[in-house]
Amino acid sequence: MNDLNWAIIAPEAEVLKWSKAFKETAPHINLQNGLSLSDPEKVDVLLLWNHPKGALKPFTNVKLYYSLGAGVDHLLKDEGLNSEVPICRIVDPLLSFSMSNYIVFAVLYHQRKWDKYSSHKHQKIWDHDSSSEEHINIGLLGLGTLGQDAAIKLAHLGFEVSGYSPSPKQIEGITTYSGNQMDAFLKSCNVLVCTVPYTPQTHQLLSMSLFEKLHRPTFLINVARGKVQNEQDILKALELGYLSGAFLDVFETEPLPKESPFWTHPLIQITPHIASITNPNAGVKQIVENSVRLQKSKNLRHLVNLKKGY
Repeated sequence: MNDLNWAIIAPEAEVLKWSKAFKETAPHINLQNGLSLSDPEKVDVLLLWNHPKGALKPFTNVKLYYSLGAGVDHLLKDEGLNSEVPICRIVDPLLSFSMSNYIVFAVLYHQRKWDKYSSHKHQKIWDHDSSSEEHINIGLLGLGTLGQDAAIKLAHLGFEVSGYSPSPKQIEGITTYSGNQMDAFLKSCNVLVCTVPYTPQTHQLLSMSLFEKLHRPTFLINVARGKVQNEQDILKALELGYLSGAFLDVFETEPLPKESPFWTHPLIQITPHIASITNPNAGVKQIVENSVRLQKSKNLRHLVNLKKGY
């Protein structure tokens, strides 16, 4: 079973990567480049990642949209999206593994004062006597699949961990906040890890209006989406002492422009959106399984809730 027509629209490097994965994992499927098709109306399953604006309009008979990652904001903002067609996203255990490892590393970088000791190495300073650890309380802003996994692993390391989500959640060993408890949550931590999805409600959530409510100072880690943060406000919050530092994997514009002050700011660490990258071969298995469920009229897995935006 699987006599569906498949296409992908994504940056060239992603098209090559996913085409290779389909040939290796599902060779019976002919994955075509959606931007070069003469008959897009015949496509049943459309795979998408950072596609050009308006690219969805010609695909008038698509039966399933698939986001090639955990995020779906790139898809939901397209006016050509048919809201009657189901959207699924990749939920890969390796995404959680990589994301949690990145978050743990960023937390320990701050908690063990790694920037200080790295600087001391270059200056040949031997500081054995001053405190080598920061006392921290970690707050996860966003308790979805990735946020929960990181929170649990940080708690297992012995850290005090809390988390906030719009709806109530109970996680063993984690103090959870929800609904109108955001202010109390922000006061409870001095390391803030942002893992929220990008939606209209989280657009520039990391701005001065939030930073002013933090326990002062707080170390910021953002692994969510670049548009969740206001970069000018991050700089201002660092200058005013609301933030003690920032560890950022995502940015408003990617690649990060050469002229961005983030490159040289002494209190900001940056990485090029690599905290967690989808494994294409694992993703293909998941996508193919869902396409079979579609044909058998079974409930789809990892279905996106359009009202929530994730």
